[in-house]
Amino acid sequence: MNGVRVSIVALLVALGSLVSWSASAAPPSHAGAGTTSASDAAPVNINSADVKELMKLEGVNRRVAEKIVEYRDTHGPFKKPEELRKVEGVGNGLWERNRTRIVTK
Repeated sequence: MNGVRVSIVALLVALGSLVSWSASAAPPSHAGAGTTSASDAAPVNINSADVKELMKLEGVNRRVAEKIVEYRDTHGPFKKPEELRKVEGVGNGLWERNRTRIVTK
């Protein structure tokens, strides 16, 4: 009877290591989440978006989103999307990554 228990334990240990090896070799389940480009995502109206919505733009963190809202509150609504580049913290890279998503409806 002890021999059977030892065999079962050895089998379970072997299966456990096989399962963990397979899981680590598998690609992460969120691999497809980062494959959508900025042009595939929903547009963001920079004249009505709040901080949280502005943060959906690639490369826009909370501070940059707050600066966009502050700029809009001070200078009025943006007349065209390109005006976003006047906001401190919005550089060429951020603009280029998001230009197809930024709207001023």
